[in-house]
Amino acid sequence: MEQRHCSNLEAFVLRARRVEKHSLAADWNELVALGAGSMKVTVTGEQAVLRQELPPEELVESAAARVRPLLLEDDPCAYLKALAAVGYFCRDLPGETSEVKAKRAEWQARTRPAADSGYTVMLENTTSGQTTSLTDHDLAWAWIYGDVVHHDPRRRRDADPFGLAERFRAAVPLITWAMVAAIELLNHIRALQHDGILGLRPEVLDQEVVLRSTTWEQAAQALAAPPGTPAPEHALSPFPRGWTSLQDTVAAQPIRSDSSAAPLPD
Repeated sequence: MEQRHCSNLEAFVLRARRVEKHSLAADWNELVALGAGSMKVTVTGEQAVLRQELPPEELVESAAARVRPLLLEDDPCAYLKALAAVGYFCRDLPGETSEVKAKRAEWQARTRPAADSGYTVMLENTTSGQTTSLTDHDLAWAWIYGDVVHHDPRRRRDADPFGLAERFRAAVPLITWAMVAAIELLNHIRALQHDGILGLRPEVLDQEVVLRSTTWEQAAQALAAPPGTPAPEHALSPFPRGWTSLQDTVAAQPIRSDSSAAPLPD
């Protein structure tokens, strides 16, 4: 059991560090505000205007891709599995036990299908009289699983009447709140590791999780061979017969002199 908890915890750390490196997390206060679903309300007489400044959809979409495994309870890196692991390793610390229980209840209340909603959107067709409604929680999952990481027909069918903007508006607080929760748990795990309570492998806390540069350059030995020539058996094995240095191959090509070639235009 200890090995399983340790493995799940290491998987979470790697994923949460990737979430931590997302550009949405660069401004912590802004990330927290997005997770809270904050909006500006302007009241003029009897009319109120609600306004939310949300990040570009493509930016939130990439954040959703990084967060999604933490939401899937069967994944090794799932948030709840990491929380259970912390509870296991800190089972003799009463303060930690109560904190784990509180975090579990908070996560489940926000992310599970039966989660309490922050608001409900209601629509009515004034011609037919047909009505429909969805909670922000259902709209958020419709964006995640209907528009982004999957194309769930049922979720799309139920949420299509509300439009893409309404689905996206509901998804932003869920995704960013999950980012906040994951980063906070990650920092707590770092503190426990520093205090010697956890025995995680050091590399999971410092190995590369995001690319700093997307320009690829590699010094290499260039060789060529006819199609079907066997490749080396291993990375350090010598090249079998038939492989020739590409430099020698290029240098060996004769310079063509074709007297029948058409002259170049003036």
